[in-house]
Amino acid sequence: MTNSTLHKFHIPVMGLAYTIDSPLKVAQFGIASVMSIIEDRLIELMRRYYYQQLQETYEPISDKEENYRSRRITDYLNLVNRTVKQQVEQLRQAAFEAGSNVVKYFEMLPEDHALKQLYNKMTATQDVTEKETMQAYLRSQIVPGSIDVNIMTKVDKNNYDKDGIPVEEGSDALVSLRGYAESDLENSSIVFSAGMNPRLYNYLEKWKVFQAKGLGVFEKKIVIKVSDFRSALIQGKYLAKKGLWVSEFRIESGLNCGGHAFASDGYLLGPIMEEFKTRREELVATLFELYNKSLQAKGEVIYDAPHPVKITVQGGIGNAAEQNFLTRFYQVDSVGWGTPFLLVPEATTVDAPTLELLCQAEEDDVILSNNSPLGVRFNYLKGASGEIEKLDRIHKGIAGSACPQKYLVSNTEFTEKPICTASLEYQRLKQTQIDQLDLPESERKKRIAVMQEKECLCIGLSNAANHKYGLPLIKKLQGVTICPGPNIAYFSKEVSLQEMTDHIYGRHDLLEGVDRPDLFVKEMQLYVSYFKEMLKEAGAGLSDKKPKYFQEFYNNLLSGVAYYKSIMAQLEEFSDSMKAAMQRGLEKSIAELEQLWKAHQEVIA
Repeated sequence: MTNSTLHKFHIPVMGLAYTIDSPLKVAQFGIASVMSIIEDRLIELMRRYYYQQLQETYEPISDKEENYRSRRITDYLNLVNRTVKQQVEQLRQAAFEAGSNVVKYFEMLPEDHALKQLYNKMTATQDVTEKETMQAYLRSQIVPGSIDVNIMTKVDKNNYDKDGIPVEEGSDALVSLRGYAESDLENSSIVFSAGMNPRLYNYLEKWKVFQAKGLGVFEKKIVIKVSDFRSALIQGKYLAKKGLWVSEFRIESGLNCGGHAFASDGYLLGPIMEEFKTRREELVATLFELYNKSLQAKGEVIYDAPHPVKITVQGGIGNAAEQNFLTRFYQVDSVGWGTPFLLVPEATTVDAPTLELLCQAEEDDVILSNNSPLGVRFNYLKGASGEIEKLDRIHKGIAGSACPQKYLVSNTEFTEKPICTASLEYQRLKQTQIDQLDLPESERKKRIAVMQEKECLCIGLSNAANHKYGLPLIKKLQGVTICPGPNIAYFSKEVSLQEMTDHIYGRHDLLEGVDRPDLFVKEMQLYVSYFKEMLKEAGAGLSDKKPKYFQEFYNNLLSGVAYYKSIMAQLEEFSDSMKAAMQRGLEKSIAELEQLWKAHQEVIA
């Protein structure tokens, strides 16, 4: 048995800190989770913290040492792997009694899993010998959840030596990949998000650990987060031509997700999933042909059949009906549950004030912001200490943040080397430029406000761990930034790992009595709002989009709603009241969409 056969959900990467040690919390229970490995300073702090917790000798890896970044990452991953193995061994030795971790392990499994059914049979068995035999077998089947890592492909700045020359194979993403490749993690995956990075993908080819050891057997697997079928095909083919196999395509809603939001051109999640469902065999066959050709050209062993390819989905899922529908109807292998787990301290790392803010969040508190220095839209919770810190600096006339980490440097408007648009340096230069332009005061203020939206995410997305575990802060910067999906508005209290797992599998309802639109209606609402914003920008002359683009966007949304109406009868997991609410929600969104389109047609023509 492998860890991939246990649960029907996984915990995706969240921020830098929020899942930085999630495997140490949930892997022993067979639950897969993903850590970001790009921020080596945070990782070094976590190394120190956990070495002390484990009462082991901590040997610092100084930033003055050679290859310090990759070595920090490798050692932290090895520490996590070693600790999880110890946790699992302790769990196997635990007694089958109320409150023990071994009982928790099996109680959290889905009801239709063979091990859960055997566990239930064991608990009901009166014969002592038979009970002990079943317990021994159950213990032998305990395996940890996958310990996975994430690299956001856009975070890949060059790094330079003391002479100002770029370090060969020394960019942020490549060094992070090396740190993972050199770790002793096995049956693990690296998840690439935010699109294709040819330099990073080319670097994969250097590492034998990503190549198959046999049919479906990999030491380290490649997973790509995608927004649609075309993206999966392009990226999968690119890697297949290098003899690299993508073991999973992780589909994410364009807007109904946490963190950076990569909106589609009006394509909704349902139709996207339908295409994956109907073209899955075509995708695998296409990649397999290119993969085998590449292996043959390299003189390596080719395969008679393709390695397995998982299709998973995440973004806005909130109840067991949605979970079950996605797994049954679209035949996905797992469903990602991110945002709700921010309220589960047993699974994620959130400081107390931010946790309270998450519990209190309502629909209007989560906005699709322009706060990210990368220029990508960013789902963002208002009122967090990071925003307060940013506004305080603006009020004092010192807009912008110190930029000690420099992971998101990308702008060369004023400098030869890229700098971050959230930095003090950039915002001073930009303010000077704006002030020198002959602009009406209203326009000047508007441009400055747009500039000042940018927020330091390197520190803001890390600081939750610093506060939670009493770790040192960078330059005394206290602020925490958090980026939940819109779904957080419907979850309002801290819960245990078992309570959340029971909610996912329908054994308990954390949203009983909560008026929450289903994930399809919510995504449609988000896209209508996004479309409204784009039309407003076009009307103000601030968009370079052509009229044809807006027409296609509009048509895609209409087509998406028509698709949902066509499958309404197949929503077997949805109650009649849920179906009725979905129908009303879609009709309301269509009415608003048509009104928007009619009002703006002349403006964008």
